Amino acid sequence: MGIISTVLIFWSLSGFILQVIQKMKHIYLKDANMFVLRQINNKINTMVASMSVICLMLFMTISILSSSLALRNTMQRDLIEMTPVDINLYKTANLPEIYKMYGIEKKTTKEQREDSKIPIEQTLKNNGLNMNVLKNIVEIPIYTNDKLTWKDFFGNKYEELKQSFPNIRYDTEEEIVKISDYNKIAKLYGIEQYELKDDEYIMLCDFKSQAEIRNKVLEDGEHYINIAGKEYRSKYNECKEGYIVMSTSHVNTGIILVPDNCPLTDDMKERTLLAANYNVKTDKEKEEIEKIFAEDNSKLLQSLKNNGIEIDGLTKIKIIESSTGLATIITFIAIYLGIIFLIASSAILALKQLTESSDNKQRYMILRKIGCDEKIINRALFRQIGIFFGMPLILAIIHSIFGIQFALIILSGIASEKDLLPSIIATIIVMGLVYGAYFMATYFGSKNVIKE
Repeated sequence: MGIISTVLIFWSLSGFILQVIQKMKHIYLKDANMFVLRQINNKINTMVASMSVICLMLFMTISILSSSLALRNTMQRDLIEMTPVDINLYKTANLPEIYKMYGIEKKTTKEQREDSKIPIEQTLKNNGLNMNVLKNIVEIPIYTNDKLTWKDFFGNKYEELKQSFPNIRYDTEEEIVKISDYNKIAKLYGIEQYELKDDEYIMLCDFKSQAEIRNKVLEDGEHYINIAGKEYRSKYNECKEGYIVMSTSHVNTGIILVPDNCPLTDDMKERTLLAANYNVKTDKEKEEIEKIFAEDNSKLLQSLKNNGIEIDGLTKIKIIESSTGLATIITFIAIYLGIIFLIASSAILALKQLTESSDNKQRYMILRKIGCDEKIINRALFRQIGIFFGMPLILAIIHSIFGIQFALIILSGIASEKDLLPSIIATIIVMGLVYGAYFMATYFGSKNVIKE
């Protein structure tokens, strides 16, 4: 629809502009404007397809550069914010004898089931790790309850939300964390800590699109949930920001904070999380400890593998390396595609205009013969080329206003609107330099062509 509408706009635009300007006699009859408008009208009528393609290429340039640079800036900022410690480790708690993973049935050994009931720190010690390599160790349990799913949380708004957001897995169990456990993690991460009364809860969610959905439920101000037979009321009428697991961006879709006296039992533990820093001072020493947790042939990982124990984890170094590589690739592709589209569009316009100037040389000679001086002729040429370069660019900018908004929706959670303005400014500068250079080169080239 966008492509078709672009073609139709150029198909009808020239005649429309001519009709409008003809009624504005003080503009139409000034200098050589009559000549300029007739020239533009003839050109666009014969270049509908090429002008449409150029407009769409400029639209792609603006959208790709702006959204990708915003994505890169957001990723770089989030990397600093979302990696406050050196390592996160987590493992499943209370493993059953038989469970399914990705549709495949798995059996667990007695040793695996027993290990799932002990803290991660104890597991690491049992598998030969000297815990002196870590400092600032904080380990917390994360609970779930099969009677508190996303469907239960949404309550009487479930049917309405399901129609608007049918792809959400509403049978997912909500994650529950005690307030004191969360505050230990928050203190270590350097993020906001919270307080709760005995009958209150807080929903933490920093994934923007998911937070907006949850806020539809919380905005009434009186939202209750039931945990282990006790009702809790939301302390706030909106989600609060926070997270417990490091990531490349804000992707926490929901954690419920409850008071410490909430009757959560050991069998409700879904997993345990350990956060810590490396007990070193230099980057080189950090890399040595990193090998313990990241290299497949390390003694610790080999011991865990031999005992059938699965501990997942993320390290700050790995997150930064992977994200930096991704950001570099995104930036390179965006700049490459953007610049190629921009240069191609500008070159086509310039070549077409230079050709037209050569073909219309006789018309400019007639303007001189009827008394137009060189200033009026040069001004007419400048306006003609300006309109010729400006029309596809203006329509491309209008397209981009909506295209960039759509891109940010698709990139929700990893690209932020507040990084958009610097990206747009950078895009304007790049386009101004390249597009402006081609415009001026075309003007001076055409000026030389039409000289007697």
